[in-house]
Amino acid sequence: MAHELKDFQKNRDFLVCVDSDGCAMDTMDVKHEKAFCPCLIQVFGLQEYADFITPYWMDVNLFSATRGVNRFKGMLMTFEALEKKGVEIPHLKEIAQWVNTAKELSNPNLEAEIAAGNTALKKVLEWSLAVNKTIHELPQEDKPFAGVEEGLKAAHLVADTAVVSSANAGAIHSEWNRHGLAQYMDIMLGQEVGTKAACIKELTKGRYEPTKVLMVGDALGDLDAAQKNGVLFYPILVGKEEESWKRLAEEALPKLLHGTYQGAYQEQLIREQRSILK
Repeated sequence: MAHELKDFQKNRDFLVCVDSDGCAMDTMDVKHEKAFCPCLIQVFGLQEYADFITPYWMDVNLFSATRGVNRFKGMLMTFEALEKKGVEIPHLKEIAQWVNTAKELSNPNLEAEIAAGNTALKKVLEWSLAVNKTIHELPQEDKPFAGVEEGLKAAHLVADTAVVSSANAGAIHSEWNRHGLAQYMDIMLGQEVGTKAACIKELTKGRYEPTKVLMVGDALGDLDAAQKNGVLFYPILVGKEEESWKRLAEEALPKLLHGTYQGAYQEQLIREQRSILK
């Protein structure tokens, strides 16, 4: 397995990219319920607004069109919603500036910004590090969805494979290795490398035809990352994960290989996803 983008080599004509949290790994709900949201409330001292923040955070990150959004974007959306309710968030202007303009939304980028003098971001880094620590210390409740191993195995037999996720790399490697899924991947990329769209761009550049690249994801952000690169998209439907992984192995991959995936078939799948994430 390649450990960095520069080491990734094309071995087959096809590439299948796979998101992690909420797509392959049944980890998304517990991470938001026990790490992301509680840490946000704690670090920023927002306990008196918890009754508003908690359902808002869950809707933004799990149950709506913004499902799977980068943690820092979800944070900013929450702060802006609080601001509309008259809650003052210290340094919100500086936080928004970083979220909206940073080349890479990650802890290393935050650390570099703070080292360069942008101390307004210290709390943001504190929160993000607290999230990672909390996730690391959670009881091992993570597990892949039913059908994931079979789907990944089928993909790896016919295509190069890559994890393309906005989760941190440490969590991805820990979870995928612990559950025996890393063996089916040629490279695993987390938030430290860049956005999902940027990762797909670098993986595919000069290597694959767009109609031979498939992004597998559970969120509309995954669809957006695929569309930005002109590649194909396969949705893992929220609440229908096992069924979706079975369909990937038995129906979607054969269509990908035979050149019949794009068009009506893909459009129907996307309509199914949009009907769930509104």
